[in-house]
Amino acid sequence: MAKLSLFDRRRRRVRTALKARAGGRPRLSVHRSGRHIYAQIIDDAAGRTLASASSLTKGGKVIGANVDAAAKVGKDLAEAAKKAGVTAVVFDRGGFLFHGRVKALADAAREGGLEF
Repeated sequence: MAKLSLFDRRRRRVRTALKARAGGRPRLSVHRSGRHIYAQIIDDAAGRTLASASSLTKGGKVIGANVDAAAKVGKDLAEAAKKAGVTAVVFDRGGFLFHGRVKALADAAREGGLEF
């Protein structure tokens, strides 16, 4: 077996802990690239994405990759989750540390009405 990077080890550790305490709630998964941030709410039992949002496009234009853009993605995701009937999720930060853009997205999603 190949040696995993620190990022992959952290991602596996976070995901394993989430599965133990999820209690049937969908998972809010975050992916952060150098240019954009993406978030989706996933029902792991059914294997379906219930809601998603990203900084990639909003009405045809790119909204950027800074903390403000991440907060906008969090608000958009909370609205999409309400439409899908989701109120409580578990937050899957993946292998990313909980600060900066990831934290801004999480705080905005909480303000938008998601519970985690």
